[in-house]
Amino acid sequence: MEKHHRYKITVQWTGNQGTGTSGYRDYERSHTISAENKIIIEGSSDPAFRGDRTKHNPEEMLLSSLSSCHMLWYLHFCSEAGIIVTDYTDEATGIMAETANGSGYFTEVTLHPAVTVAEESMKEKAEQLHHKANEYCFIANSVNFPVKHIPTTLVI
Repeated sequence: MEKHHRYKITVQWTGNQGTGTSGYRDYERSHTISAENKIIIEGSSDPAFRGDRTKHNPEEMLLSSLSSCHMLWYLHFCSEAGIIVTDYTDEATGIMAETANGSGYFTEVTLHPAVTVAEESMKEKAEQLHHKANEYCFIANSVNFPVKHIPTTLVI
């Protein structure tokens, strides 16, 4: 039996400078993203699309979702397998193609997880578990482009 989980966020545009969207250059792309009992995330569009470079943009948020989902599954599978992870960092990258009409789409995302494990004997299994984490990641299973992995595993 399938379980269903529901999520709710609020996106509020904060970029009205007094004249609304009266012209392409007359409004900011700023907005907030909020969920009950959580900190507010300040967002904007990518600077290439007149956004504020000091705020998170949707493209970065997509990368963050893929990266954190992978990490959480990976750590879960490592704990089940007796792999002791002591550090995990990912510098995810993505490629978005912009089309002639101004729309766009991601062509790929690559995760670069750098993982430190407690013992040399854990290294091989730790590297294999990235594949399993990718198979289970809710977000990776929801996108229509490849999510690649280039892991690095170190031993304390």
